[in-house]
Amino acid sequence: MDAMTATTPGPSADVASLSFEQARDELVRVVAELEQGAPTLEESLALWERGEKLYARCEEWLLGAKRRLDAARGEGDS
Repeated sequence: MDAMTATTPGPSADVASLSFEQARDELVRVVAELEQGAPTLEESLALWERGEKLYARCEEWLLGAKRRLDAARGEGDS
């Protein structure tokens, strides 16, 4: 098992526990699979739903980072 595999969660990993980088990387994989076309409609829907959750997780991380930057800027103005 290489270092990348050891830190990459499986597709059933709880999205809430993923780091930004893990969620982003899995989202990229989900989009690529959707673009290739899943064999069944059910699989496509499952991928889409997983992608929505991953997108929301990335957005959550980015908004948190923005809040931290805004707070740091506010502290520097005092």
